[in-house]
Amino acid sequence: MLIALVAAATERIRVGSGAVQTGHVTAPVLVEQFGTIDALHPGRVDLGLGRSGHRKSQFAELAAGVSKPEARTEARTVDGLLIPPPADFSRIAGSPTLRLYTALLQQQGAEAPEFAELVDEITALIEGTFKLSDGTEAHIVPGEDAELQLWILGSSGGESARVAGERGLPFAANYHVAPSAVLEAVEAYREAFKPSAALPAPHVMVSADVVVAPDDETARRIASPYALWVLSVRDGRGAIPFPTEEDAAAHVWTDEDRALVADRVDTQFVGSPQTVADRLRTLQRVTGADELLVTTIVHDHTDRLRSFELLAEEWNTPQ
Repeated sequence: MLIALVAAATERIRVGSGAVQTGHVTAPVLVEQFGTIDALHPGRVDLGLGRSGHRKSQFAELAAGVSKPEARTEARTVDGLLIPPPADFSRIAGSPTLRLYTALLQQQGAEAPEFAELVDEITALIEGTFKLSDGTEAHIVPGEDAELQLWILGSSGGESARVAGERGLPFAANYHVAPSAVLEAVEAYREAFKPSAALPAPHVMVSADVVVAPDDETARRIASPYALWVLSVRDGRGAIPFPTEEDAAAHVWTDEDRALVADRVDTQFVGSPQTVADRLRTLQRVTGADELLVTTIVHDHTDRLRSFELLAEEWNTPQ
C-alpha cells in the first residue's frame, strides 16, 4: 500500500520493496499486487524479494536448543570496513512475541514453498510462461508483462545469494542488518551468477544505516536512541516506538544487552557529511557495490530529512 501511495505522489523516482517476506504470500497475489502498481505507474517499480518467513524451523531449533548460534569471533577490519562478529539470536528465538508473529502471519497448516521455486513462479507469471506439469496455464492480469525489476535481498552467503546469482537477478546485500556476513553474501552471489536477459553481469546493492548532521557530535547525539530501539527488536519484545534522546540517556545497560546490539551499533555510519561519505565510499570499495542504499532511523523526522540532504550534497561534491 505504501509503495502505491508513494508512486502516486511522485513522477520520476523508482519505488519498490526491500523486501517482501515471501514466506507469507503466494506468487499470484504478489504478481497481481505489484502488477497493479506498475499498470498505474509503469516502468518504475522494483519488486524486491526476501526469504523471511521461510525460516521458522531454524528459530524453532534455536529455541529448543537443537541448533547452536554461529560461534562468536572477534571483529575484523577489511581494508577499512568493520566486519563485526555475528549476533546471537537464541535469545529471541524462543520469545512469545516471535511465536505470536509467526502464528499471525501464516495461515494454519500452510507451508511456504522453497524460495527458489517461488522466485521461478513469480518470474514465470510475470513473463506469461507459467504452466503446471500437465500443461495447464495460469495468467495473472494485471501482472503479466509488467515492467517490474526483480531484486533479491540477502543477509548471508546462503540460498538468497545463490538464487539471485543463478537466476541472473540483481542482489541487495544487507550490511545494515547483518553486517557480519556482507562479504560472504556478495562473494556467493558473484560466484553463482549466470548472465540473463535482464542482467548480463552481476549487479550488487549494499545497504547501510546512516545518521548525518552538521558535525560528528550532533550526529552522535541524534543517533543515540538507535541502540535502545535495536535492543527492543532483538530481546524478544518487538520494536518499540523509536525512543527519544532522553529515553536513551536514562536507560541502564547490561553487558549482555550491549553485546546483543553491538554489531548494529558499531556499523551504523554516524557523523558529519564528510565522515559518513568517507565510510560509505569504503563500504562501496570493499564490497564492490554498484549501488548503495542508505536508511536513516532517528526520532525527529526533520533530522532524518536533514541527514539525507547533507549526505546528498556531500556525495555529489567532486572529490
